[in-house]
Amino acid sequence: MQELDSRVDQLRHQRAKLPELAEIAELTGKRTDVDNLARDVRITIDDLTVEQKKVDLDVEAVKTRRKRDRDRMDQGLITNPKDLERMGHELESLERRIGSLEDDELEVMEKIEEAQRELAGYEALVAETDERLAVLAVARDEKLAVIDEELQRHEAARGPVAEGLPEDLVKLYLRLRASKGGVGAAALRARECGGCRLSLDSVELSRIKGLPEDEVVRCEECDRILVRTSESGL
Repeated sequence: MQELDSRVDQLRHQRAKLPELAEIAELTGKRTDVDNLARDVRITIDDLTVEQKKVDLDVEAVKTRRKRDRDRMDQGLITNPKDLERMGHELESLERRIGSLEDDELEVMEKIEEAQRELAGYEALVAETDERLAVLAVARDEKLAVIDEELQRHEAARGPVAEGLPEDLVKLYLRLRASKGGVGAAALRARECGGCRLSLDSVELSRIKGLPEDEVVRCEECDRILVRTSESGL
């Protein structure tokens, strides 16, 4: 039963420590970080787009006013020299205002283009990560299927073995197993305890040799149950 339990422990450890699981966890974390960066860039693009629309409207409003004033002058609707002079200065001011707004417009467009390039880089990284995650998921599932199949086989084999043992012995074994790093029973081979790897002295070996086969033997050093075998050296 100890051999079965040890193998089950190994399989469960192997299952939990698959390299694919660690890489999936790492990539998933990185993907989340990139997703957050991409989200922030999208917000920036949305804000810049709103700003661009506002600047566009301002440019159109100033150009509309400039056209109206020019049309009035061209049509001779303004005859007063002072009004004409004032209108000329106003048109110059409007031209400067249009130039400033168009500069702002160009600056915003450049910021949007830069943000869009940044967003495209993040999206490409996410796509690349997703491809890798898909490959890892397939490898993980294949390995887990093999491990789970072996786990089920060993767990199924344990039942009949445990049923053939006295209840108090099983309880003792489980208690020792919980406190001794998963090894509650160890084989006695070549006069050595398979649990603590210490050799038994000749006196103890003689004592064990004289015990009935069904009597539980414990290691004096580690307190584990000692399982006598044909290789015990008794």
